[in-house]
Amino acid sequence: MSEQFKGRVVLVTGAAMGIGRISAVTFAREGAKVVIADVNQKGGEETLTIITKSGGEATFIRTDVSNAADVEKLIKKVVETYGCLDCAHNNAGIEGAGLLTGDYTEEEWDRVININLKGIWLCMRYEIPQMIEQGGGVIVNTSSAAGLKGFPYHSAYSASKHAVIGLSRTAALEYAKRGIRINVVCPGFIRVGLTEHAIASNPAIEEKFKALIPMGRFGEGEEVAEAVVWLCSDAASFVTGHTIIIDGGASA
Repeated sequence: MSEQFKGRVVLVTGAAMGIGRISAVTFAREGAKVVIADVNQKGGEETLTIITKSGGEATFIRTDVSNAADVEKLIKKVVETYGCLDCAHNNAGIEGAGLLTGDYTEEEWDRVININLKGIWLCMRYEIPQMIEQGGGVIVNTSSAAGLKGFPYHSAYSASKHAVIGLSRTAALEYAKRGIRINVVCPGFIRVGLTEHAIASNPAIEEKFKALIPMGRFGEGEEVAEAVVWLCSDAASFVTGHTIIIDGGASA
């Protein structure tokens, strides 16, 4: 444990499972006071237990990132609890239904966009003023390899993840002189989340996925978390508006 984040307050959304949970645990291991945010109460509390049992400091706040009132309360609670917000990993997202573009219902389309895109915008909407007030901060938003190219049967997901990159780059330019760095991570075939669910529902697809990865293996959640931690660290102090692709070379 390097404790490079000792004394810093880090918010991770979508931290009830998957990459979000691993990110929260990694930040805690590095000495951060971690705020776990997720709509999943049970999973959020499990992440909290993992951190506190390991000697870390954390708080769980149930939050629906697609709801403005919830996000506003979240940021207020972070500041009330810890006094500031140094870093935020806006990671909450869903894959949505696996349908052809023309088969999506308006309700399902809106659900994916509201969580994956509006949710990240809402988080930044309330994080940024707090960071400006305290003199700066760092934001990392989770997009996806599906935000770099088309992703059949997941048009809403792919559209939302493409948009996260554009939103993040724009905000990075707007707030660079205000001391706020904003970057993006694009995980590819990582052995959690969408990849894990796809393999569980169709085990035969595992080797097909691996064949698409030049490195010949799936990524691990920890490899994404380490990239997020680096982007939030002082080592990345001149990095903003950047997109890190973590896909074993699949997009090359």
